[in-house]
Amino acid sequence: MARQIRFNAFDMNCVGHQSPGLWAHPRDRSWKYKDLDYWQDLARTLERGIFDGIFIADVVGYYDVYKGSNYHAIHQAAQIPVNDPLQLAAPIALATEHLGIGITASTSFEHPYTFARRLATADHHTKGRVGWNIVTSYLESGAKNISQGGLRQHNNRYEVAEEYVEVLYKLLEGSWEEGAVLRDRERRIFTDPAKVHEIGHRGKFFEVPGYQLTEPSPQRTPVLYQAGASGPGKAFAAGHAECVFVAAPTKSLLKAYVADIRRQAAAVGRDPRKILIYNLTTVIADETDARAQAKFREYQSYASYDGSLVFLSGWSGIDFGQYKPTDPIKKVETNAIISVVEHFAGEDKTWTMEELALWGGIGGLGPVFVGSAATVADTLQEWVEETDVDGFNLAYAVTPESFEDVVGYLVPELQKREAYAEAYKPGTLREKLFGAGPYLPENHPAHAYRDIEAVKRREAAEREAGVSRLATGR
Repeated sequence: MARQIRFNAFDMNCVGHQSPGLWAHPRDRSWKYKDLDYWQDLARTLERGIFDGIFIADVVGYYDVYKGSNYHAIHQAAQIPVNDPLQLAAPIALATEHLGIGITASTSFEHPYTFARRLATADHHTKGRVGWNIVTSYLESGAKNISQGGLRQHNNRYEVAEEYVEVLYKLLEGSWEEGAVLRDRERRIFTDPAKVHEIGHRGKFFEVPGYQLTEPSPQRTPVLYQAGASGPGKAFAAGHAECVFVAAPTKSLLKAYVADIRRQAAAVGRDPRKILIYNLTTVIADETDARAQAKFREYQSYASYDGSLVFLSGWSGIDFGQYKPTDPIKKVETNAIISVVEHFAGEDKTWTMEELALWGGIGGLGPVFVGSAATVADTLQEWVEETDVDGFNLAYAVTPESFEDVVGYLVPELQKREAYAEAYKPGTLREKLFGAGPYLPENHPAHAYRDIEAVKRREAAEREAGVSRLATGR
């Protein structure tokens, strides 16, 4: 039997997402991002295609690196305007029965105590179909607008993220015991106070002494997604993520990334096969190769040169507006997405600005596969076999058309090859993805926080020991 291929839909609560300029295409409907019926219709399409989920990206801030301003970002609707992603969870859940809903939220811009309540609420409302994409953020503009002055350095952002998820684990896993909620009408006891605990967190970045505000949701901690591609990002993903997203433009880069994540996960005691890795990909499909290629050329005619470089400048931290279209890319250290620069500067091919803008104009940093269902299926299976990736995070050129074409052409072809699911598994999102229980497994670091009183005793002893060492000079 062929290895199963998995799909997520990659979208954002904005216009055009990662295909700047394509909003002007007469068949594109991304301008309806403000309307719930748009999202519900899209979700139904994805569920017909047995997608694992819809993964909703987000940014807090705006792209102002290109040519030193946000003019072209605003002019081309390059992820501005952008709405909040978490508010889409409930309406999408109401329109579907199985589709997972991955929500992006940054550890840099929201306090973990308030976010824990918002996340658990979404998990309740969706009956356990929510995932959290953990990001540390890369836009200086976002940090400046919440009185932070600017972004922390890259490695430091992951140090904050480590403590952030620790607080989340304490709140979601440990604060409320199993069986705390009794709903006992006869005794007039809704919750047993003895089974609800303060978490007593005192860390370097956060102090959270009290209780989680919500009762445990169906998954307690929703499915954990992560998309870090730098060294610290990969270490974080290997330690915490259940689903990992990467944007590797070549098979060689993807193979190395997948192997590294699985190796690091095994090194910290996790099952490397229980981490699902999806590569960012855009599929342009039609009945024949010729029709698909014609569709691709039509899409390219709408792509925005400036809009593409707005994204690439923002992702890398390099102002590509300072270069001529014929200038080659050179490796530069940045405080944004370091891996973006490494992807291009590290390849044998020398890229010019014009080539980079054309390549990034549809679908972002991942590859674009164009062809009939059979052609694209061959390509996807080749990538899976050669890289050990589990699936693909599908961006769109034109929405909902790109997703409808995948569901209408590609999914039936993969099912015919026994390389794609025919139906969903029952249960929560975690159960559908991994076929086990609704909670994080015992070999996940979150499990250590289920006995929160034991955690507090251990941390108190560690603090006392630290004070003693300082007093004695040891």
